[in-house]
Amino acid sequence: MTDDPITAYGRAWTTADEDERSALLEVAWAPDAVYCDPLDRLEGREALGQHIGATQVAMAGGRIAVTSTPVRHHDSAFFRWTMTDAAGATVLTGFDVVQLDADGRIARLHGFFDTDTAA
Repeated sequence: MTDDPITAYGRAWTTADEDERSALLEVAWAPDAVYCDPLDRLEGREALGQHIGATQVAMAGGRIAVTSTPVRHHDSAFFRWTMTDAAGATVLTGFDVVQLDADGRIARLHGFFDTDTAA
């Protein structure tokens, strides 16, 4: 397991095993952290774990993976990600901006899509 919160967060999105995903989110995510993207807003580690699991089921063989090294300064960072379908074709790309808490875990995440979700 990794000790870097952003790496652990990225691995949580690619981990199907619920217990392993929970362990990764313990490293990555503050207990009351907020996740916000154009489609969803949720609070807490458990809610995020459920959201990731539901997304994996809905994607049926697809995946979301961090695709860049995080750019960091002070208590903030951003990184890019890609969503692919079961055949490996890119469905969506975007980036996340995170704010870290005093322990270095993600306290707030704002996700941005490179594609207009209304289209």
